[in-house]
Amino acid sequence: MTNIAQIGPTRVVIGVDTHKDLHVAVALDGLGRRIDSTTIPTTTAGYAKLVAWAETAGPVEAFGVEGTGSYGAGLARHLRAADHHVIEVVRPNRQTRRRNGKSDPADAEAAARAVISGEATGTPKSGDDLVEMIRVLRVARATAMKARTQALNALKSLVVTAPVELRDQLRGLSTAALVATAARLRSGREATTTAANKTALRALAGRYQALDTEISTLDGQLAELTAEAAPKLVETFGVGPDTAGALLVAAGDNPDRLRSEAAFAMLCGAAPVEASSGKTVRHRLNRCWPTGWVTMAATGLVRL
Repeated sequence: MTNIAQIGPTRVVIGVDTHKDLHVAVALDGLGRRIDSTTIPTTTAGYAKLVAWAETAGPVEAFGVEGTGSYGAGLARHLRAADHHVIEVVRPNRQTRRRNGKSDPADAEAAARAVISGEATGTPKSGDDLVEMIRVLRVARATAMKARTQALNALKSLVVTAPVELRDQLRGLSTAALVATAARLRSGREATTTAANKTALRALAGRYQALDTEISTLDGQLAELTAEAAPKLVETFGVGPDTAGALLVAAGDNPDRLRSEAAFAMLCGAAPVEASSGKTVRHRLNRCWPTGWVTMAATGLVRL
């Protein structure tokens, strides 16, 4: 863990506020004094420029990077490849930001100060091996499943409002039978309400079938990757590719960053933290990571 006791006054800590097209960086010395700042594009050339700029400021102790699971993912990979120590920094406290104002250089400086103080100690996911492959496939699968559900809901909704002869033909069918029957409908050349309904139903059924095929393909690829990444986990009773994939994505390609079961519990929001006051002695669950982020991490939408 990097903290002020380990960083000499001549050592440099770089804080980076990440965005889609530009990153803003601020360099501080070991005593927290601001040295310089710069802005780079989010390209390979920009990342190289940042490393060269940081090294001119002095011996670099660490880079504190915001958003290592989103906008900062590319930069974090580049810095690790250059053998630099990268520390994941969460966004600044909203009360502090409101009091001191909001700007990109201020956020970058706050990231550097979080590293110097020891407040930020997390190791970002490497995102360069099997688990990253599983994550991106899970993103594709999750969005395909959502779209398939939307297509089915729209299909059933149109059946309810369809002309009576068409509704009588389709109502009461199971999902599989409804999709198969709707996919075979032909509207003909007549410009009627029934013809329009048949066209819409056939389109939705075809979309459902295409998405179903896509999900089946992704399921097969995920089953192979999870079995290769964690064969003992997949062999555990009750753990299939989906559950194994969620656990692997939460841990990352470098699970050694989670030093213990307690660290994993803290990440997932399941660790007890003390919440005592006066005569009241109690604990509550850790909620430092928003529940929505944990859910998205399980699906692979973000890399916590």
